[in-house]
Amino acid sequence: MGSAGIGFVEDGEGPVRLVTLSPFAIACHAVSNLQFGDFVRATGYTTDAERYGWSFVFDGLLPEETRAARTTRVQETPWWVPVTRAYWAQPEGPASSILDRLDHPVVHVSWNDAQAYCRWSGTRMPTEAEWEMAARGGLDRATYPWGDELKPGGEHRCNIWQGNFPDRNTVDDGYFGTAPVHSFVPNGYGLHNVAGNVWEWCEDYFSPSYHRLTPSRDPLNREPAPNRSMRGGSFLCHDSHCNRYRVAARSSNTPDSSSSNIGFRVVRTASLRDPA
Repeated sequence: MGSAGIGFVEDGEGPVRLVTLSPFAIACHAVSNLQFGDFVRATGYTTDAERYGWSFVFDGLLPEETRAARTTRVQETPWWVPVTRAYWAQPEGPASSILDRLDHPVVHVSWNDAQAYCRWSGTRMPTEAEWEMAARGGLDRATYPWGDELKPGGEHRCNIWQGNFPDRNTVDDGYFGTAPVHSFVPNGYGLHNVAGNVWEWCEDYFSPSYHRLTPSRDPLNREPAPNRSMRGGSFLCHDSHCNRYRVAARSSNTPDSSSSNIGFRVVRTASLRDPA
């Protein structure tokens, strides 16, 4: 696990170390809108974004008139706009819908929401170690899930930002916002979109000292902290500001936070004889 030399020091991506994990099974893609909709219909669950009445939306996804009318923004990241009544089923607010993107990853889900889905589905969120091992696809210390070259043979392997962030996206990879969960060639373990598309929540509390604090066997940071860990980067990542679509990269957010680029995938404990 971990990286040396190319990561963000403040994120605690290193040191590189060996870990041992118990068997687990992991979903080949992030939870989709269709799957999350099944959960909501079965349980009547209300997400944190719905309870708060708003969520963060990337301004480039909003209609021009809506974007121009928004005066409230995050000062350090002005491309994030708090949009009233934006939540998983209407990702850009009341005028939007997921009916044409049921196979896209669910977004505007907090860590709390992901935990509720896991309880209902008999699954759990991956630990950071499980996520990283699965994302590596069997490769040893490779930068990306498919190797060390971002675009081998000129082929796009993930949904990230191309162009000049945040002003111009050339959409060379085919997607301005999220992509369907099965997009792009899977890694060596059959996992799709573990780089880019949406950030994926992990079970761990976040600490920059994660690699130094947690044990080498089944590491999991249980020490309470304000934030929970996220992995994988998103469609908004670009090497000029957020080169975190590398396998070892880490980030975090508060467990009640949501936005148009945060989702999750699930795992469950398995046995060596488990065919899944």
